[in-house]
Amino acid sequence: MTEKPGSVCVDASLALAWLLADTHSEQADGLWQEWTERAIEMVAPPMFHAEVASSIRRNVYFKEISPAEGERLFAMYLELPVRIIEGHQIYRKAWELAQQFNLPVCYDMQYLAVAELADCELWTLDRKLVNAVRGKNKRVRWVGEYIGKKKLSR
Repeated sequence: MTEKPGSVCVDASLALAWLLADTHSEQADGLWQEWTERAIEMVAPPMFHAEVASSIRRNVYFKEISPAEGERLFAMYLELPVRIIEGHQIYRKAWELAQQFNLPVCYDMQYLAVAELADCELWTLDRKLVNAVRGKNKRVRWVGEYIGKKKLSR
């Protein structure tokens, strides 16, 4: 399952930085702009949808954003051009990666599995994930280290 060379795996933390005001929104927006200009395809595992939608809902529930803002962000999320890659090979690879990095769960390894299977980078704001594989896997990139385009207007 090799993807075209112009693809990148994105996780829910990055999508949420695009949608919500975040410490690293400027870097996240810069990546969005760069990928859009270069026609880079964004891919993710099926869990991407559940994570993004649940995070938006959680923000509404805990009154971090208004219900109207939640509806607006949910509608924006539905328009994100992220292609979901499915298949049992993702779960097999996530299992193997969790073993390789001696992790107690394979949950976040699904993103890295997609990146490995698609032969592309994984961009994330999840420091725990980055720290778990730092120095052991060159595909995982932390958004906070991106230096590039300026912030987009929301």
